[in-house]
Amino acid sequence: MSEMALERHEGDYRARQVRLATGIGVGVILIGALRVWYDWHGDPWLVWLLVAAAVVQGALAALPWRRIIFRSWTNQLFIAWWLTNVVLLLGFAAYDTAALAIYPAGVTLVLASTAAVASGRAAAGIGAVSLAGYLWLATSRDHPVDTTLAALTAALMIGVTWFGVRTAGDRRRLDAARRLAERKVEALLENSSDAVIAVMPTGGVTYVSPSVRTVLGYDPDYITGDVLADITHPDYLPTLMEWWAAVCAAPPGVTERAESRVRRGDGRWMHAEVTGTNLQHDPSLGAAVLSIRDITARKELEEELTRQAFADSLTGMPNRALFRDRLEHAIARNRRGGGRVTLLLVDLDDFKLVNDSLGHNAGDQLIATTALRLHQQLRASDTLARLGGDEFAVLVEDVDELEAMDLAERLLTAIRRPLRLGNREVVTSASIGVATAKAGDGDDGPDPGELLRNADLAMYAAKGDGRDRYALFDPAMYADILREAEERAELERALALEEFVVHYQPIVDLPTSRLIGVEALVRWEHPVRGMLGPGAFIPLAESTGLIVPLGRWVLRQACEQLAAWRTEFDTASGIRVNVNLSARQFQHEGLVEEVAGILRETGVDPHQIVLEITESLLMQDTESTIDTLGRLKALGVRLAIDDFGTGYSSLSYLKRFPVDILKIDRSFVDDIDTVDGDATLAEAVVQLGRALQLQTVAEGIETAEQWSTLQDLGCEYGQGYLFAKPGAASEISSILGGARV
Repeated sequence: MSEMALERHEGDYRARQVRLATGIGVGVILIGALRVWYDWHGDPWLVWLLVAAAVVQGALAALPWRRIIFRSWTNQLFIAWWLTNVVLLLGFAAYDTAALAIYPAGVTLVLASTAAVASGRAAAGIGAVSLAGYLWLATSRDHPVDTTLAALTAALMIGVTWFGVRTAGDRRRLDAARRLAERKVEALLENSSDAVIAVMPTGGVTYVSPSVRTVLGYDPDYITGDVLADITHPDYLPTLMEWWAAVCAAPPGVTERAESRVRRGDGRWMHAEVTGTNLQHDPSLGAAVLSIRDITARKELEEELTRQAFADSLTGMPNRALFRDRLEHAIARNRRGGGRVTLLLVDLDDFKLVNDSLGHNAGDQLIATTALRLHQQLRASDTLARLGGDEFAVLVEDVDELEAMDLAERLLTAIRRPLRLGNREVVTSASIGVATAKAGDGDDGPDPGELLRNADLAMYAAKGDGRDRYALFDPAMYADILREAEERAELERALALEEFVVHYQPIVDLPTSRLIGVEALVRWEHPVRGMLGPGAFIPLAESTGLIVPLGRWVLRQACEQLAAWRTEFDTASGIRVNVNLSARQFQHEGLVEEVAGILRETGVDPHQIVLEITESLLMQDTESTIDTLGRLKALGVRLAIDDFGTGYSSLSYLKRFPVDILKIDRSFVDDIDTVDGDATLAEAVVQLGRALQLQTVAEGIETAEQWSTLQDLGCEYGQGYLFAKPGAASEISSILGGARV
């Protein structure tokens, strides 16, 4: 088992003390040799014998004391050694009467050596033996030593002995405190998450913390400068060597950090953060201290977060952020090389229907399969990304327009292939927008945002042309979108400034021409273009969603006007006001609550309000439509099917709708008096209404012949230019005064 750092430090300390004691012993022997040389006048062999003894004792200092100091027999050896020195001094002083003065000095040196290494008990014992020897010498002489001198010498020896005992005790306590502190440090380092290694600039390792076992998986004694280089990943070694040179050359105390990959003892590579502090100025170290921390978990987390930030979780392909970055790099690259970049935006057609009908799991499967099919049509150098939802982007470089068109066709063909989702086989399609940027487009070359916008416009053009096709970007598309944006802004401004007005067209009882109701029709009183009919702005309002606030405003205006008429005319209590609901309004989640709120705030009788819905709208999401109609009906309003006959509703569905009125489309009325077929269709609608106990209203009556024919067919009510054109509320007020049109 390797020595711990604590044992090595303790061994070094005690070895130094033993060598000090050895030096003291050599000094005592040499003092005796000098006495023999000058005063005994004996043979030189005795002097040389003493010198040889000093050399032998001095040679003891060369022994590997750090390794043998902890042997169980060393304490007994030291005590025997010191007693031997005291006995030799005693014999020397007994033989040489003049050497009595040497004895206390020699004993003092021996006691000092004892205090430096032995325990307090051993120091007291050696002191007692030394004092007893001196008293024997002082009293056994032919000429006894002066009492005062003997007492002073004995007191000195007692003091030296006491000082040695105290010194040994203090040293023992200090050693214990030092060992405790070192054990704490060792325990902390052993359980530290960092491996601490002290390395000299030459590469020598002077300290290795026990935690190197857990952090790196190596035994501390195995770590050397060469090992540190061997376990560093070759890709990081040159950079790390430069970093190490910078640490060694840095000012004292300066800390530098670096990242590396290190091979653990079990062969696995780990990511490591290495902190180096230059402590060469510290005489106790003379090295740079390296702290190595395992950051593999952190790096893996960073990589995972990066993957999540730049990769689509469903398909694993680049997401919008990463695609935008690659697009920017591709444009910059081709700007320098004079090439071209082509972008294809792929949007699946009717993807929402798959989610709604088959569930989101089926939708995810469709997305993943589509991604795979698209990828199979691309080159290794091309980039495929999922931008979100059912939208993909393809980035290709160095292809001309014909090649881009061929790629778009291949992508469409791949997407059309049947796919089994659950127990159903699904065939889907996509719309693709293609935009190309060539070097030199614009002052600084093509802009990534502009290229994405162009491809997006082309994709929507493909959808507008019927879907399942691709379209190449044309600058005219941008002009169209700008115009639409301007028109939307103008429409929003008109809503805010209330530039709209409501006109009313009378609905009459066909047999009597009596006014029974009006249809509210919105007009735009444009500050520049004058009065605009619905055809000029309703399609835009419908496509932009502004039809919802506009329709809400029309309903409120109509209800307020009805309330005003009822206050002014008694005859107004029997009329009804028809208000059209657009498809967007009908699908609006808060429609029923908004209608209820307007009825409550205006105080009108709900039974006087007729909400008109087109026949084609009724057939969309039938169950939801029936639910919404039922909730509206519960408010007390009446419901009418507008443009009836132009849709595709079946009788079974029609019976389920809680409607009150059928409005015959004007296309059946236009030639009702000349073409037998139209009269037959109009009659069928009237008969259907009668069978279902619904009222019928004919639209677009412009001639007396049409009026007469509709009466003969049994139609109850009608409206059209024959009776009155749509007019301001004041015109309806005039009619209400006479109750006839």
